[in-house]
Amino acid sequence: MNQMQEKKFSERLPIDFKKIAEVILNEPIPGHMKNWFYALGATPLVLFIFQVVTGILLTFYYVPSPDLAYQSVKYITEEVRLGFWIRGLHRWGSNLMVIAIFLHMVRVFFTRAYRKPRELNWILGILMLITTLGLCFTGYSLIYNQLSYWATTVGTNMIKEIPIFGSLFLRFLRGGETVGVNTLTRFFDLHIGLLPTTLFVLIILHIVLVRVHGVSRLEGYEDDEIYRFYPEHMYHVAVIALFLLTVMSALTVVLPPGVGEPADPSTTPLHIKPEWYFYWIYFLLKYLPIKLGIALILVALIVATFWPFIEDILKKKFPKVKWHYIVGSVAIVLLLIFTVYETIIY
Repeated sequence: MNQMQEKKFSERLPIDFKKIAEVILNEPIPGHMKNWFYALGATPLVLFIFQVVTGILLTFYYVPSPDLAYQSVKYITEEVRLGFWIRGLHRWGSNLMVIAIFLHMVRVFFTRAYRKPRELNWILGILMLITTLGLCFTGYSLIYNQLSYWATTVGTNMIKEIPIFGSLFLRFLRGGETVGVNTLTRFFDLHIGLLPTTLFVLIILHIVLVRVHGVSRLEGYEDDEIYRFYPEHMYHVAVIALFLLTVMSALTVVLPPGVGEPADPSTTPLHIKPEWYFYWIYFLLKYLPIKLGIALILVALIVATFWPFIEDILKKKFPKVKWHYIVGSVAIVLLLIFTVYETIIY
């Protein structure tokens, strides 16, 4: 584009794209971000892009109808060229995205990168994790096989135990009293419309706040070296993307996505379990009274969301106690215990 064309274009759209690109590419990055563990922040974004691309491809063949949903999934898996690979990337990508967001939040938590003025970004991270779990739950239900149907039934049954609005929200989500035609279409709309859009907005807000506040420095490394986003950090992101694509492809080949048996509302399976990332909830609700379990889950969610402010209060009363180490370690140990227990117990 010559200077004359650039001038005409800038008159119609008076935005200095060169300056914007320069600001983005020259963003200062603390030297500790060269460590791969500290560069996990880009991983959810890369996986989200993979999920959007593979999800769009899957919608070309998927039919959100109880009569055709299972058959369309089976057709994608067994008949469509590379269909099993695309579905496998989408399936494993959702699992890896939960892990990536969780690990990123663990890193942020233990390095206290949520400190003032970054409290809002921590809250956005919690909302992104919740939205991602919602995408996983609605996506799993769309297979409409026996396990996904009854897992959806059991999972949505828990909603009615939420105080005040539980029963109303349950009927709204299901489109009736039981899982059926309306449930599938509503979950499909949520999975391809509302939830991805919400997650996209949260990611954009998260990135904007990171740009505004800058990447947080580790305590004790305030004078660490600085490098630019381009080319080194962008190179890290490219390597992460290729690595993730390789891992998801390998998992798809070794553990290809199955289709199971078609949903049968009249026959309840002997053993119904949610996906592994909901095992901790399943454990609490299985061994505790349902209302107590729901209450504990809500309390844990509230504490996690507003932890930066809660820690400030605790620090004022007990300044020498490293609350982030204690609370973070206890939470991770409990999550691992619940998840491993429900994994090995049939």
